[in-house]
Amino acid sequence: MKNKVVMITGASKGLGRALTLAFAKAGAKLAICARTSENLQLVKKEAELFGAEVLAITADVSNARDVERFVATTENAFGRIDVLINNASILGPSPMPMLLDYPEEDFAEVLRVNVVSVFSVARRVLPGMLERNEGSIINVTSEAGNTGYAGWGAYGISKFAVEGLTETWADELRHTNVRVNMVDPGEMNTDMHRLAVPDCDYPLANPEDIVDVFLHLASSDSAEMHGQRLEAQPEGDA
Repeated sequence: MKNKVVMITGASKGLGRALTLAFAKAGAKLAICARTSENLQLVKKEAELFGAEVLAITADVSNARDVERFVATTENAFGRIDVLINNASILGPSPMPMLLDYPEEDFAEVLRVNVVSVFSVARRVLPGMLERNEGSIINVTSEAGNTGYAGWGAYGISKFAVEGLTETWADELRHTNVRVNMVDPGEMNTDMHRLAVPDCDYPLANPEDIVDVFLHLASSDSAEMHGQRLEAQPEGDA
């Protein structure tokens, strides 16, 4: 990871924060964003404690102008983007209503944030990767995006779309050295999970414990992996 430029969306908390710190420890240069500035700046300071060079931009990646500003600023600062991790997402209403009762505006907003942003950021980053004929794009999915579960509403459906988008990008790029994969991190101890399952009574993985699969997909060790769906395994599990 030394001096690789890694872009992470939704980096202000949860998995995004854990990934930022993990890549900082590994020696990467980081471009991170989130919609709110305060937590993002705290994560930037944490990452800098490991000696990382960090560009932190307040941006909503479901907004085309914010995407352009984030990516262009990163390219101007670092010259390239080696790895993109599309992590930013929202849950939608909590508790999550059944589809029959799901407000149409909320449904559209979840799809816009969780799907359109993945498409938009990847589309903007890809030309630079294709010009260099190398790069790794990692999209974050969910078990709810692989199997339909009652009550997971627009969030689960948005992750189905992310999986389809990942597979389509991968097939279109199969003759290049730009790799597109996805990771299901499993159930984690995050604010989003507390909103999704407020009465959870079983142990959850910490985001810090499942970062290794992302580090692997970002590295040259995974050069042959393309179009794969991987499930994260917490450290210490067999």
